[in-house]
Order: sequence, then structure tokens, then C-alpha cells
Amino acid sequence: MTQEAIKEILPHRDNMLLIDEAWLCEDEVDEMGNIVKCKGCYTVSGKEWFLQGHFPGNPVVPGVVLCEMMAQTCCVLLAEKLGKEQKITPYFTSLDKVKFKNKVRPGDKLEMECKLLKVRKPFYFAQGKGYVHGKLCVSGEFSFACLREE
Repeated sequence: MTQEAIKEILPHRDNMLLIDEAWLCEDEVDEMGNIVKCKGCYTVSGKEWFLQGHFPGNPVVPGVVLCEMMAQTCCVLLAEKLGKEQKITPYFTSLDKVKFKNKVRPGDKLEMECKLLKVRKPFYFAQGKGYVHGKLCVSGEFSFACLREE
């Protein structure tokens, strides 16, 4: 899924759309046959707004931005599960067990994996991990309230 296709299912736009590509992992399904895993990626160019004041001369992607990248990848999975036509918006409601293991810098391609853990409607719980060159950089658990647009 390209960034243009992602824009059709996520309400985010530049400069808050923080995934370049996403794809569903059809080999990971639950007992009902629903896809429960999604992958996404973002290449850090070095010109992003969030790097302008974050350690000038030694830029590092802020942890909160890494969490937002994983959350947006999770939302691609939620859009698949909920159906794009239902006009449901996922709102980020919590972060838990977040860990930052390695820095993400300009030139890095962050590859994210998100997996749906459980559902208690309207809340959806997921786990995300972000890697650069196969090394774990960030991980955490997220929850979203998926609400119908008014």
C-alpha cells in the first residue's frame, strides 16, 4: 500500500502522516480468519520538522514520533479489520510498556510490525515494534478507541 492509498484510510496528512508504505500480513490470522498483523516503513530523510530542534548537529528521531509511526501502522490494520466504508476513526488512547533500544537517525529506514492483541469494543489493543537494519529500536503496546464519525 503506497502513501496515497494510506491517505484514503487514515485521516493524517503532511506533516503528520508518518508512514511511507504499509502492507497486511495475510499469513497471520485469528481464529475467525481475520488478518491480525501489519507492517509499515518510514525512511527518515533528515529534513523532517521533528528533527529541526531535536539535538541539532546530532539528530535523533524523538521517541514520541516513533510511537506515532507505529500507531499509524496499527491504524492501517484497524482499517482493514473495521472496513474503510464504515467511517470509523481510530483515536490513540494509551501507550504501555514502551521501550527505546536504539536510535533512529536520518538515512535510516524504520520497519514497523504491528499485531492486534485483543478487542473490547470500541477499544482495540495492539503491539508494535520498530527495527532499523534488523535491530530492534522501539517497542510498545497501544490502545485505540474506534469511534464512528459524526
